[in-house]
Amino acid sequence: MTTWHPSISKRWFVAAIADKIGHKPLAVTVLGRPLVLMRLDSGIVAMEDRCPHRQVPLSAGRVTPTGIECAYHGWVFGADGRCKAVPGLAQGDCLPKVGARTIAVRELDGMVWVRLAAEGDAAPPEMVAKFLPDSRKFLNQLHWRGYIVDVIENFLDPLHTHTVHPGLVRKPDAPRSAVRVKLDITGEGFVVNYRDQAAQSGILFRLFESPRVSEKLHFAGAGSAQIEYVYANGSVIRITLHFTPETQDHTHVFTTMHVENRWAPRWAVRWLVYPFLHKVARQDERTLELQAMNQARFPGKRGVSTRLDIVRANLEKIWEQGEPLTDADAVPESVIYL
Repeated sequence: MTTWHPSISKRWFVAAIADKIGHKPLAVTVLGRPLVLMRLDSGIVAMEDRCPHRQVPLSAGRVTPTGIECAYHGWVFGADGRCKAVPGLAQGDCLPKVGARTIAVRELDGMVWVRLAAEGDAAPPEMVAKFLPDSRKFLNQLHWRGYIVDVIENFLDPLHTHTVHPGLVRKPDAPRSAVRVKLDITGEGFVVNYRDQAAQSGILFRLFESPRVSEKLHFAGAGSAQIEYVYANGSVIRITLHFTPETQDHTHVFTTMHVENRWAPRWAVRWLVYPFLHKVARQDERTLELQAMNQARFPGKRGVSTRLDIVRANLEKIWEQGEPLTDADAVPESVIYL
């Protein structure tokens, strides 16, 4: 059974895309814990995916006006988890004082977020709540094989783009430029600033972008990461990935793109931009799968980090040590070549 540091359960993770939760219960697994999501009149509800009577998965049942009905004996549990009905009881008999365990749940930016611990972070990362209305251009869910720290690091690491995404993000044979990089600690996690990189050599930049003013990598909570590009023409593009471990080596990735102050209808992003981004994602998926397979071949071995791997130590501190980041975890400005 997969185990996680207890502090991780206090964080919010994306469990599903909200539009996928309709009139049928949806089974999901977050941090190794089976859950069921359902939409009632009161809103979206999350519970442990088991009936307390005979342990049958509630996701095999059906949603009723009063709650979710177990597929085995028809017991019904309301939005608060309490038992609302037991078929076969005589009139006047008391209902069993048992209930299905409910999970904290929020709907935000088209996604359903859950927090497994009864107490913890009050809400999902603030950076998600700051998105402007109607700025989201697409929302997608992927399933990658890989350890959560490796998967998040992949998204935040620009140094692999020459070899893993040749031509798409950067040309492998293009001269590298000196870029200043600095990591600062924030209230939600950390931010990495890249300076002196107004352009990239790959086809994605040449087709869809323009000179940049700044490039930042934001990390918040335990599994939300975002690349923010601010352009000289006043537009902003934010590509955000929310990482939710299903097990120790399988991770769900929920991807959004938000565009501000630039002509970018959803149909144009979906049919023109997304195919390129999807190819980039498939290349990363393949690399992470190779990494996970080789880690299984060499159990217990750990990778070696250099000063170029500026996010790794902070990710391990959050996920493996369960400790909050402090100013001592900041990384002073240095020069790398991209």
